[in-house]
This record gives sequence, C-alpha cells and structure tokens, in this order.
Amino acid sequence: MVNFDIYALPSPCYIVDEALVIRNLDILTMVKEATGCKILLAQKAFSMFSMYPLISQYLDGTCASGLYEAKLADEYFRGENHVFSPAYYDHEFDEIVRIADHIVFNSFAQWGKFRGRVGDCVCGMRINPEVSTQTTAIYDPCAPLSRLGVTIDNFLPNQLEGLTGLHFHTLCQQNFDALEITLAGVEEKFGKYLHHMEWLNFGGGHHITRPDYEIDRLIFAINTIKRKYNFQVYLEPGEAVVLNTGFLVAEVCDIIDNAGNIAILDTSAACHMPDVLEMPYRPEIIGADMPGVLGYTYRLGGPTCLAGDIIGDYSFAEPLQIGQRLVFCDMALYSMVKNNTFNGMRLPSIAIYDKNCKINIVKEFGYEDFRGRLS
Repeated sequence: MVNFDIYALPSPCYIVDEALVIRNLDILTMVKEATGCKILLAQKAFSMFSMYPLISQYLDGTCASGLYEAKLADEYFRGENHVFSPAYYDHEFDEIVRIADHIVFNSFAQWGKFRGRVGDCVCGMRINPEVSTQTTAIYDPCAPLSRLGVTIDNFLPNQLEGLTGLHFHTLCQQNFDALEITLAGVEEKFGKYLHHMEWLNFGGGHHITRPDYEIDRLIFAINTIKRKYNFQVYLEPGEAVVLNTGFLVAEVCDIIDNAGNIAILDTSAACHMPDVLEMPYRPEIIGADMPGVLGYTYRLGGPTCLAGDIIGDYSFAEPLQIGQRLVFCDMALYSMVKNNTFNGMRLPSIAIYDKNCKINIVKEFGYEDFRGRLS
C-alpha cells in the first residue's frame, strides 16, 4: 500500500516516503545507542541529498567512493566524511584531503604514494579476509582475483605507521550470519593487528532494517569486539538506510500481443532500474503477483530499443489499461545513483512524500539534462 495519490505525480517518478525513512533511521539509532558504534550513510546506494538534512540528524556521517560523493556530503551532510577508492588520482587527492575526515586506502602502494599528502586526515587500510558469503560473483569482494582490499599474504605490517584503522566490506543484502562468518575470518587473519588499531569499519551490505535481521546478535557482536580490542566500530550501510522506503511510479503506454500480453511502460529497466538486469532481480509491484497466479499475466518492458529491456513477468487481478499507473517497490536504493539516458530516455522525476502527508516534487528532468551529459 502507498499513502499518496500516484496520479498526482509526473510519470515516471521516484518517490521516497519520509516516514518510512525515519522508521529505518530509528532502528539504526537503536543499534548506535546499544553499542556506541558509529553509522555512516553509504552514498553509493543513495545520494538523494534533499534527504541529507533529515538523515544527518540520526547518522554520524557518510562514506564516499571518490571526490564527487565526498563533495556532495561536504555540501549537504552534517557529520564525518569518509572516503574509500580502489585508487586515488593525483589531480583530485589534495581536494579530497581538504574535505575528508577519514581516507581509506586499497593497497600499501597507494598508501606509500599519498601518505605524505594526507594532512590531518585519519587514514586506514581496506583488508580482504577472503571469506565469501554470497553466490553472486559480481558482488563478491572476496572472490579470487578481487581488486578490493589487501589479503593477508600482501599485508605489510612494517608499513602500518600512520594507519589507525582497518576497513572491510564483504557483504551485499545479507543478514547477521554472513557478518558473523566474516568477522571470524577477519580475526583469524588480521586479529593480531587489531590490537594496535583505533577503529574498525565493518563496511556495508548489512540489511539491518529488514524485518528478519538479527539485530540482537549484531549488537552483541559489536559490543564483544569493542571490548576485546578497545576501538571504535563503524558501519556504513546504504540500502539499510532507505530499504523499502522508495517507489517508482510508471505508466502503461501500450499493450501488444506476441504469444502473450506485453505492456510497454514509460520506465525502463536498462535506464531507470539497471540492477534489474545487472543483479538480476525482480522488483515487486503493488497489486501484482508472480505470472499465472492472478488472472491476467503480462510481460512488462521499457520503451528503449534494447530487446532485453524487460522488467519481468507479472500477473494482475484485472486487465491492464493504457494510462494505468503501476508502483514498483524498494526503488530508493541503487536507482537514482545508477540511472542513465540511453536512447534519450528522460530521467524519472524525484519526489518526497513527507511526514505531513504532502507530496513535494524535488526535481524534474528534461532535454537539457540529456544534452548536458554529451558534447
């Protein structure tokens, strides 16, 4: 169910429900208060900076994947500014130093190259515990030949001077059991170095705000490792901050028959929800079910020239109608940050349904946005 009028929005349109975001932030705050850990917003999943003033009331800061995300946080988010990149660029590094609080390096070669230019920034090293807990290879930083994090065989204890913390990020949309396995691997391989650290960053991928997440076990694990090593613990979830808080409203433009019913929408998997093709996954639609469960099944596709621009097969209780609106769920994360204008597709508008039950259109896009990305 949604509480707002879907026909009062432009289409297509991402809309984030502020009350649902606050619900997630309350859960994260409870974890913070029970453990003393610090929680950062991973901007790579959600960079809707119009929500940053709200989120910064609850979380301790942000983590960025490079200069531009760090600049966005510096402009709009009140709190710590952490940056990690697999490799930093000479021409950007000094600007990162000016705005960042923490800089995490991906190799000792990078640390050696830039250590003389870090100024007052707190610095750390990303480690790779080589513990895989997922089956989707594209999202596994611990897979063989991974470029993310230093393995124990390549760890250089004699180059730790100036590094006050370690960082690992191995999870993707996972529960506490995966973190528990990862922590065991981190301690087994890097435990003797943790005693000399001031902080440890658990990375992201923790689905803390999911209904079945084992929050009590997370709290116990954080408190246990803090007592053991006497350091600050950071978590940097992205999805958990806005999990199940956003929607994508789209419209049926045409219905055709080719060995089955096909509905062409004004939204595109390739352009507006690329993880549908990359992950892949099947987004939920309000009022729809798996194919064949309800009376009328349709393949939903976008308007681009890509033959594979298919969102999925869904069934509905009644036949779809041209002009009908559909609502895709959980569309706050990895949507706005990854969308594109392939085929000259217009980007979806962005809206907030605020806690006062008012729809606010935050941003609308047009031809100038398409042209501005080209030359």
